[in-house]
Order: sequence, then C-alpha cells, then structure tokens
Amino acid sequence: MLAIIGASGKIGGATLSAILAEKLLPADGILCTTSAQSGDSKWRTLSEKGVQVRHASFDNQSSMEEALTGCDKLFLVSSPRIQMDFYDAPPGKGREKDHYVAIEAARKAGVKHIYYTSLAFRNPSKSNVMTAHERTEEYLSKLTDIKITIIREGLYNESWPLYFGHYDPKGDDRSVVLVAGDSPISWTSIPDLGLANAIVVTANSEEYAGKTLYLSNTRSSTTLKEIADIVSRVKGNKVELQVVDRTEHEEHYIQERNMDEGNVRWWAKTYDAIRDEECLIKEDAFEQLLNSIGRTPKPIDETVKEMISSV
Repeated sequence: MLAIIGASGKIGGATLSAILAEKLLPADGILCTTSAQSGDSKWRTLSEKGVQVRHASFDNQSSMEEALTGCDKLFLVSSPRIQMDFYDAPPGKGREKDHYVAIEAARKAGVKHIYYTSLAFRNPSKSNVMTAHERTEEYLSKLTDIKITIIREGLYNESWPLYFGHYDPKGDDRSVVLVAGDSPISWTSIPDLGLANAIVVTANSEEYAGKTLYLSNTRSSTTLKEIADIVSRVKGNKVELQVVDRTEHEEHYIQERNMDEGNVRWWAKTYDAIRDEECLIKEDAFEQLLNSIGRTPKPIDETVKEMISSV
C-alpha cells in the first residue's frame, strides 16, 4: 500500500489525482493522511476519491506511526509550515522537525521505501528555502534500514507570482516589481509534476531506490524579466522588473509593502540562488517520464496567461 502525507496540498493532491486518473494503483491501495478529523471537509474530499483516510499529525508521532501501519511505500510531501524556518531556525527546529517525525514513524510502522519531495535547487543551496530540505536529505542519507528516493520538484509554474515580487494576479497595480535576482528558471507545472511523481512512486521500488531525481521542465527556461513581458502583454500595460540588491529588496517588502519580516528575510535569499542559476536544470528525467506516456510539459507562459486572465 502507498501512503501519501500531504494529499490535501498541491503536489500531494496532483500526485494522487494522477495515480487515479492513469489507473496506476487502485484507489483502495492508497492511504492518505490528514491532520483533519473525520467529517471535516478535507477528510471528506479525500474519502470521496475512494482512498483510505487516516488521521495523522506532525505534532504527534504516535498518530503518524499508527496511520502508516500496513503501508509499504510513503510519498512524503514536505511540511507546509514554513514559519518554522524563519529567523535562521537551528538544525532540528525548522520544517525538518516535521519530516523527522514522519520518517521515524514510517520506520517504526514498517514502511519499506520513502519518496521525499525536495526542491529543484542545488544542495547545498544559497537559498533559505532549501535549508530544511538539505537537512532532511542528509538525515535520510544516513538510514540503512529503508529505501530512499529524493524527488527535487521543479519550481512550480503556478508559483511565479511568489518569485515575481510576491505579485497578486488578481489585483496588483504595480508598474515596477522589485526582485533581488534573476536568471533562467526551469518552471514546471504542478499537474505535470504530479504525473511524473505518480509514475515514480508506483514503479517497482528497485527502479528508483537510492536515486535523487530532478523533475523539471528543461525544454524551455524563462527569466523573471520574460515573465514581466508576458504579464505586460496579457494585462495590456507595462510591468517592469527591477533587479536590486537583497538588502534593498528586504527593506522594500518589509517597510513599503508591509510584509512579515521573518517571511521576507527567509524568502529573499532565494534570489541569491536564482542569481547563481541554481534553478536552471539540465537533467531530463522529467521529460523522459512524461514521454513514456505520450505527454508534453505545459509551458510557463500558458500558466501566467491563465492566472491573470481568469480574474
């Protein structure tokens, strides 16, 4: 049985949907955990798909262990609680703390293979967003009693507003958007990532055991400047990208845009990584997976147009 932690989220949900749509596993061969309680909307949404649903929380390892009992594989989507990473969280106190709980619960429950969703940055990375992933990957690398596969998910097409200066497609009226770095990025759509993940986690365990996969659309790469051009065309008015140093970027978003300081300073180092082209991926594992079932990746420009035009 395959367990999915994070099936109510974007990547976990896309992976679950792809497994069911492509009939890669029967619904009753999938277990989805949720921190919600029976009867809550998240629980009902999962249950209506025909999968098994069990309660589990990162804050309660025993609940996680109980939920994972009887599962052979675990698709572990990284914790969404990014605030744990703010202000340079020391080792074991960032989001990796949640991951350790799930990993140890899986080992005690008898899970044989963990597939962990990291991000498509270098390891080590100049970004802060990768810190919890780096710590989790290192933790997993030391385990000898369980198979491990690291999936470094490409930067989501759908997350372009975050990288594009915390842009709001629904009503942002800025004519100039400040960022702290730019370079070509291998953007990858969430549904496409879900499909690639689905193929990996449902394959024979030996096929990907011990591997680190970069799942990114390498057919094209797009800079934030080029995204500004797309936004300008779709909106019918000029939106300019301005690249500044990280200090100016942080001060702008904290003082002038009134964003949370912890969030801004944590996120801003992402641009150090982008400047260094960490997110320009060369490996073609993603395309090979999609090609195996006759699919082609969705380009970033289509996603930008859809997100702006839908408002």
